[in-house]
Amino acid sequence: MNHHTMNPTLRNVIAVIIGLVVGSGFNMGIIMVSGSIIPPPAGVDPAQIDSLVNNMYLFKPKHFIMPFLAHAIGTLVGAFLAAKIAAKYHFNMAMIIGLFFLLGGISSAFMLPAPTWFILVDVVFAYIPMAVLGARLAIKSNQQPE
Repeated sequence: MNHHTMNPTLRNVIAVIIGLVVGSGFNMGIIMVSGSIIPPPAGVDPAQIDSLVNNMYLFKPKHFIMPFLAHAIGTLVGAFLAAKIAAKYHFNMAMIIGLFFLLGGISSAFMLPAPTWFILVDVVFAYIPMAVLGARLAIKSNQQPE
């Protein structure tokens, strides 16, 4: 069965699952390497939530660059893939990815006491705008030149 004969609803569900899994993978991958690019403040173990919560006051604006990029790039990649793979409603499939990642960003804002400026920048720019961009890139790449 090729992708043109697959049930469109099933294909869209698979598109969203792939978008979420791959987007999350990019997010986690960027977070994993971020400490070697911009080291955390001395004595902070980014793998331990308690260490992050108790030492967030030590973080400078530069320490928020990689988390923002992880959220933005993870959402962009996930939304792009969901829109690219979807049978139809390409833009909506990308928006589902953006919404999932936005909800994750909002929930992490409650778990980690990040500065208000970062939470606002993250919630406003890392999710829905990146999902829109991912959708537009995928839709544009799906259009065949005449």
